Amino acid sequence: MNPSDIIKKPIVTEKVNKQTEKQNRYCFVVDKRANKLEIKKAVESFYNVRVDNVNTCVVPAKAKSRMTKAGVLNGRKPSYKKATVTVAQGETIDLYAF
Repeated sequence: MNPSDIIKKPIVTEKVNKQTEKQNRYCFVVDKRANKLEIKKAVESFYNVRVDNVNTCVVPAKAKSRMTKAGVLNGRKPSYKKATVTVAQGETIDLYAF
């Protein structure tokens, strides 16, 4: 798989920003079939940094409903795989450059 196929998009939230500042961690939405070694290689080649650790988890699907003029619409948000990547000390990833 290509690195661009493995890494789908970065996750930018307040919680992730705090982890980035304090622990040098970044979060990405990744392909569900990718394992930790593939994620590590993809981040290292895509962002030119050295990765120390990779943690993954599959975020489960959620049921959502909303009110409309036609009534209540029920649906689901899809599940996805999230990877938390710890980068080596002194290195950073500029997520806003791309």
